[in-house]
Amino acid sequence: MFANLQLQNNKLAVVGLGYVGLPIALAFAKKIKVIGFDINAARIAQMQNHQDPSRELSASAFEDCQIEFTDQIATLSQASFFIVAVPTPIDAMNLPDLKPLLSATRTVGQALKKGDYVVFESTVYPGCTEEDCIPLLEAVSGLKFNEDFKVGYSPERINPGDKQHTLQNVIKIVSGSCAVSLEEIAKVYELVVDAGVHRAPSIKVAEAAKIVENTQRDVNISLVNELSIIFNKMGINTYDVLEAAGTKWNFLKFYPGLVGGHCIGVDPYYLVHKAMQVGYHSKVINSGRYVNDSMGFYIGKQTAKKIIAQGKMIQEARVLVMGCTFKENVSDIRNSKVIDVVRELASFQISVDIIDPFADAAELMHEYGVGLSAAAQGPYDAIVVAVNHEQYTQLTEADFKALLKDNQGLLVDIKGIFRGQIKDLAYWSL
Repeated sequence: MFANLQLQNNKLAVVGLGYVGLPIALAFAKKIKVIGFDINAARIAQMQNHQDPSRELSASAFEDCQIEFTDQIATLSQASFFIVAVPTPIDAMNLPDLKPLLSATRTVGQALKKGDYVVFESTVYPGCTEEDCIPLLEAVSGLKFNEDFKVGYSPERINPGDKQHTLQNVIKIVSGSCAVSLEEIAKVYELVVDAGVHRAPSIKVAEAAKIVENTQRDVNISLVNELSIIFNKMGINTYDVLEAAGTKWNFLKFYPGLVGGHCIGVDPYYLVHKAMQVGYHSKVINSGRYVNDSMGFYIGKQTAKKIIAQGKMIQEARVLVMGCTFKENVSDIRNSKVIDVVRELASFQISVDIIDPFADAAELMHEYGVGLSAAAQGPYDAIVVAVNHEQYTQLTEADFKALLKDNQGLLVDIKGIFRGQIKDLAYWSL
């Protein structure tokens, strides 16, 4: 397989061209022939015009690439090595929603031929590839797993908005359904991953490794979030505490904040779900998820209480929320916990304006039913800096004063980026 891809006798296909899939497809397309497949025809048209719908990549990233973008299964069938990179969200009950993954698997099954390889990159619970995806590939294609086609799992490690830790310079975990497939898959990824690959002993190990990466971060962040609630009751600044504690060589530097997005705020639920299936009720992971899922409501309530403490009529208060994406310097609003802050403020009948230089107004309305203002229209009683976009980190106390009533009011700095810089305004951070 690797030799034929290098000789351009075979083509590689990436199924799902979002934040993860498109960078992978373009990276491979600079080395071998690639088919980029997505079910969204509008997105395909954008990419054919060298536009990244996620606004992560510039037009130059599409240059010198041997890639054909398509939404047609007939074109997809020309590939021999398939990489599936679709989202794996959770539903309203925090249970795994495998519909996008199984739909993509069914699509690949329709294009599958003898001798082909399928590698899954979507984050799943250990066992999902072999228990859910492979049987579906067999059923749709009529082919026999490991006899007619090989399967692997290589979890994505792309971090949206991060220009330092890219596909090329982060070690890639790879796994295969047999010794031969493991080596072939590893060699294919070594074409584009300069940092090298780690060969996991099994598909389940690779699946578990990915989900543990994000679960570990989630649990650690939940600890400092809980500490921030405790320290707030004591009148202690959490960031001052962390700065002091961080002087010890083995102190782990995690910080409080909103934990959203499609990775850290989602993946632990996949592990909890699988744990339940094997007869174990997770305590630490569930507790961490509860704390982190509650932080948006906690911040909203604290903001409302502090507005009341300033003698304001809460039903007449206006609040500006700066930033609504799930993290800084990206346009992705999926599972943004800023919305929890907004909804909690609205429950107090506070009028809320939201601004964000990256978010799309139509997407925000479609996803959450809330509007996005083109610009701040003060005066406000309070400002909540919810996301530390680069544009916001350059602001000064004078900038905030200009947006507040009578140059006075409350600044809520969720990430603590203005700590020590605010002298006249009422100030609060986690």
